[in-house]
Amino acid sequence: MHKEILLVEDNPDDVELTRLAFDEAKIANRLVVVGDGAEALDYLFARGRHSDRDQADLPSIVLLDLNLPKIDGREVLQAIRANEATRTLPVVVLTTSAEPFDVEASYALGVNSYIQKPVDFEQFVWAVKQVGLYWLVLNHPRHVAAT
Repeated sequence: MHKEILLVEDNPDDVELTRLAFDEAKIANRLVVVGDGAEALDYLFARGRHSDRDQADLPSIVLLDLNLPKIDGREVLQAIRANEATRTLPVVVLTTSAEPFDVEASYALGVNSYIQKPVDFEQFVWAVKQVGLYWLVLNHPRHVAAT
């Protein structure tokens, strides 16, 4: 069974482009989309409207935009890395920002990869396909024993 991909993205156009890219790459994992940082944390930690979700069933990967409503991506990343259950969860920042501060801050907070979203549609699709293929097909994730 394929684990889910959590896409934390507030731009509907980028959500749709990501869906198209994964379809084109034939990535079978279900894409779960949340539109802000607060909902991302609720999903990961099975709170609020996601309280019926099994908190131990984490996604394969989190694709995280930095500039989000409510709680920004940096704070989401910080919360993921601060929690024992999600500390090793692969997180890829997928954002429009190429600011050196954003790149450095993301790596300092423990992001696994930082990708600037290409503006061009074809390049965006190519980049998302590469992310999916690497993290979901090629990469061997660390298996952490449940406590």
